[in-house]
Amino acid sequence: VHVAESGGGLVQPGGSLRLSCEVSTAEYYAIGWFRQAPGKKREEVSCIMKDGYTIYQDSVKGRFATSRSYNRTTIYLQMTNLKFEDTGVYYCITACGSLANSGTRGQGTQVTVSS
Repeated sequence: VHVAESGGGLVQPGGSLRLSCEVSTAEYYAIGWFRQAPGKKREEVSCIMKDGYTIYQDSVKGRFATSRSYNRTTIYLQMTNLKFEDTGVYYCITACGSLANSGTRGQGTQVTVSS
């Protein structure tokens, strides 16, 4: 399985970005979006299940939305009303929660929220 993220960049507070995660297979149980800020632990931002059910971290509810392409191989993370604390490297991993350590992840894409 190969995973590749794209779409990161520099944005001002209140701005928006859409990240993409390309997965080489549609046969996954779940895909998680994670982020890691310098000096902090990796945290799960959202998780989309095989059936499309999605859960979000409390801090991004109402601001971030996960969706995917019709063939399920591209998973998007639409981020709106971005805040300074959203800065970090964003990864997608072919697993969520405690299983993430055994999943496949991409190289990550940097999101920087700065004025």
